[in-house]
Amino acid sequence: MDTIILIVLVIVVFLISSIISKYNKIIKLQNRVKNSESEIDIYLNQRFDLIPNLVECVKGYTKHEKELLENIAKQRTAYSQSRNLKKASELNNSLNRIIAVAENYPELKANEQFLDLQKNLVKIESQLQAARRIYNLDVQRYNSTIQTIPNNIVAIIFGFKEKDFFQIEDYKKENIRINGEEL
Repeated sequence: MDTIILIVLVIVVFLISSIISKYNKIIKLQNRVKNSESEIDIYLNQRFDLIPNLVECVKGYTKHEKELLENIAKQRTAYSQSRNLKKASELNNSLNRIIAVAENYPELKANEQFLDLQKNLVKIESQLQAARRIYNLDVQRYNSTIQTIPNNIVAIIFGFKEKDFFQIEDYKKENIRINGEEL
């Protein structure tokens, strides 16, 4: 009788420690996903902080592009207030348009301030792309972990849900249009 109780006790301890181990693993992966998402937000904020400087620099050369510049300012404000990644994508599309507009102004392309801003935007965009890849990799690891046995049992018990991958919207895959011309 004592050996049966001891065996049952060992099995219960093993199951509890296994559940704790699986739970902790899922929590660590979930925290990595949150951290990766935060990194994307940091790079978006850095990029958006450069936008007013870029807009002011371009304004002097592109007075007739006033509507585009005002639209960028509105989109930046909308993102700042909502932190919605869809609004970030809309702003990114407009920002790409303003860079393309700059191609029509040789004196702007030669402006040192503009070149510096453009270089910083390219650097931040590269960092942002890397952050997106890391986020998707972390999401893939997290989702795979909560989908496999026996982790999926722990995930169901504690209510862990799958995370969505960072995806690019269809309109961002299209060529940029400025004044009816495709670039």
